[in-house]
Amino acid sequence: MIYSMTGFGKAVNTCGCKKITVEVKSLNSKQLDLVLRMPPAYRACELEMRNIIGAALQRGKVEMLITCDNSDDASLQRLNVPVLRAYKRQIQNVAAELGIPEPDDWYATLLRLPDTLTVAGEDDNADSAELDVVKRTVSEALVALNEFRAQEGRRLETFFEEKIEAIRSLLVNEVPLYEQPRVARIKQRMMDALAKLGDVTYDNNRLEQEIIFHIERLDITEEKVRLQNHLNYFLDTLHTPEPGQGKKLGFISQEMGREINTTGSKANDAELQKVVVRMKDHLEQIKEQVLNVL
Repeated sequence: MIYSMTGFGKAVNTCGCKKITVEVKSLNSKQLDLVLRMPPAYRACELEMRNIIGAALQRGKVEMLITCDNSDDASLQRLNVPVLRAYKRQIQNVAAELGIPEPDDWYATLLRLPDTLTVAGEDDNADSAELDVVKRTVSEALVALNEFRAQEGRRLETFFEEKIEAIRSLLVNEVPLYEQPRVARIKQRMMDALAKLGDVTYDNNRLEQEIIFHIERLDITEEKVRLQNHLNYFLDTLHTPEPGQGKKLGFISQEMGREINTTGSKANDAELQKVVVRMKDHLEQIKEQVLNVL
């Protein structure tokens, strides 16, 4: 079973009058790239939460947002009087220095400035009970994300199986159609080229040896066998119960590409080259999607 690195998860819990919401999304990445945003009150358990996230997700570009909404009146926004007083004094000084009038509506002017509103208790440290709820909510959001990843993984698994079988079908059913006839055509081209030289003498045995040597260099039997093995290995790895096969599948697809490229370089036949191009097309689609596998 494989997991995608793309997913989304959300979980909500309450602690007293507070509603704690955790949203997490992930994209593909070579390693764990985590961005964690949370209220200052939860910073005490940030390291522990990062460890929980890393153990649950392993890899991916992950963004997690933790928010806390308080239904208590104590959490309403308050006017930051010292800041308002300082802004008002500065504006009055500037107006006097520049000879310009002071604002007609002080409230509208001052409340547009930064840090004039605060939330009571937003910088207070959360107690252990609230932190436990936060960590539980984080774990639940990660479970939801991994369920999403598993669902996407099943879709990718079907996609890979189809593409592997498409390559296998080309290798087994179409490559042999052009593999043997091309040998006769290659030999005939060599004999035609020799005939164009006119009345020359040559050693027939040596000519036959050179023709055999040239044809053996174009033989693709080994490439076919190795590609078949790579296709089987890809599927075996794909169906491994434990997650985390993404990098291994990437390595196998690279080996598949080497055998297909070598087959193309040895083809020396237009029709066989067309089959190779079709195999490459399927393989490129595999490589593109393997980047999303955990």
